[in-house]
Amino acid sequence: MTRPVSGPVVGPPERCAAVILAAGGSSRFGPGAKQLAQLGGRPLVEIAVAAALEAGVFSAVAVVVGAVVLDAVLPSSVVVIDNPEWRTGQASSLQAGLVWARAEGIDRVVVGLADQPGVTAEAWRRVATDPGPEPIVVATYEGRRGNPVRLDASVWDLLPADGDEGARALIRRRPGLVGAVPCPGTMLDIDTLEDLDRWN
Repeated sequence: MTRPVSGPVVGPPERCAAVILAAGGSSRFGPGAKQLAQLGGRPLVEIAVAAALEAGVFSAVAVVVGAVVLDAVLPSSVVVIDNPEWRTGQASSLQAGLVWARAEGIDRVVVGLADQPGVTAEAWRRVATDPGPEPIVVATYEGRRGNPVRLDASVWDLLPADGDEGARALIRRRPGLVGAVPCPGTMLDIDTLEDLDRWN
């Protein structure tokens, strides 16, 4: 006998993960690893990871590594994904994160960078939870698009497999797929020692 359904059939909750790209060699930064450069007494990558964790909305937080070993500054709750192809550009790091996400049954990822300490926990939260129908959601800061960026599984196969652009290439090519959410903070990144000095 079929039991009547008293309400809408609800499937399993969608799983959303944060993926922080931290694999690059930081050639413009100068001596030392940019990911480990200190800002306010904390490594840049630690600041990025802490914001994603503080958002409190992710089933997992993962960091893609390559040029620099970061285990000593990452909390044990973080998933570390190795990208042996990091020299080929940012797209390979994004793809490494997506390989992990597929294997874990993740439905959407929110992608950020390790060198943007002004991206707040609230920005991660807003992008992750934005209810808009678009499969790509980007953070905006005073009207300018930046990170983090949410990517639903439906667009993962459209993302570049190589080169130094990740989601930006798809966003530029398919603007109809993209929604935006205003966020507090700043998308300014740290590329050089001079940039770091300005932040400090």
